[in-house]
Amino acid sequence: MGNYIRRIDWQIVIPLLLLSIFGLSVLLTVDTSLFYQQGFFVLVGIGLFILCSLLDPIILRWSAPLVYVFSCIFLSLSYLGPNIRGATRWLMLGNTQIQPSELVKPFLLLAFSSFLMRFPPRNLKNILIQTVLFLIPFALVFRQPDLGSSIVYFCMWISMLFAYGMPFWILIIGAVLTAISSPLMWMFLAPYQKMRILTFLDPMHDPGGVGYNAMQSMIAVGSGSFFGRGLGLGTQSHLSFLPEFHTDFIFATLIEELGFLGGVLLLGLYALLLWRLIQPFFKSRIDDHFAYIYSIGLLSMLLSQIAINSGMNMGIIPITGITLPLISYGGSSLLSIMTSFGLLMALRERKQPESSLQSYS
Repeated sequence: MGNYIRRIDWQIVIPLLLLSIFGLSVLLTVDTSLFYQQGFFVLVGIGLFILCSLLDPIILRWSAPLVYVFSCIFLSLSYLGPNIRGATRWLMLGNTQIQPSELVKPFLLLAFSSFLMRFPPRNLKNILIQTVLFLIPFALVFRQPDLGSSIVYFCMWISMLFAYGMPFWILIIGAVLTAISSPLMWMFLAPYQKMRILTFLDPMHDPGGVGYNAMQSMIAVGSGSFFGRGLGLGTQSHLSFLPEFHTDFIFATLIEELGFLGGVLLLGLYALLLWRLIQPFFKSRIDDHFAYIYSIGLLSMLLSQIAINSGMNMGIIPITGITLPLISYGGSSLLSIMTSFGLLMALRERKQPESSLQSYS
């Protein structure tokens, strides 16, 4: 145990714990039952982090393709779950809802890292292979429908492709094709997703209907001012004006109670955590490509969630259902993040020999 404590990366562990405590503090002010439930998930998440960090990295690399198959099957099971507000994103485990699209994120990071090592995206054939492998889990999530998680999946996948050598001109072509196909993509959006985009463009179009969430969120953020109203004193959340104040709109709840300073502290902790993901690769040459690709994917996964959640709370991007990492209430998201970092610790603990690395490419 002493040896494990000595080799643990405290520059990752401390921000993880502080962010979890930050989230628990906000939940304690809005609903004590949510606080105790989330506290339980934090303890389970710490256990998963420790367990995953002890795994043999060779086994993780070897099992990545199998994990991909498991992830796709698990995502398919979500369609057997209850239909909640027009979406089938959850499975019931007793009285607890679990969200497969959150839980499989660390496993997809492993799988995408493995596929990139086997099929480097430096020619058209391998790029097409990567695209097909990505579209299967992406489509399963998008059709639930879950636009927020779909965007996160895409962000982490595309960042991993470029991190491992995909030509930049592909991005330019992709951007042009996306712009051209936008009308077609609009046809595949669910009605509520279309309304969210229209509401973003004109929040006052229906302030008492589809624009209500956006308006109340911006009011909460604005009323927080510099120092905030104080923990437990936020009117938007405690008087139930702000919907989903413990999940999708917890950033607005936090800013209302802790103000601009609280927001800076939160984003500062995120910055420390994200920086530590890539810091090791600035110190020396990259001698473990698998861990490098995984780190970039994890960085992109977290950064996209932070940007989307905080952005929609401030009214600068359309509203989509996505949690704020380690802060929002929700066991699936928290366990997914803790597992992701535990696997990262395992991959970084023992570097893959250069000769073995070549066998992937």
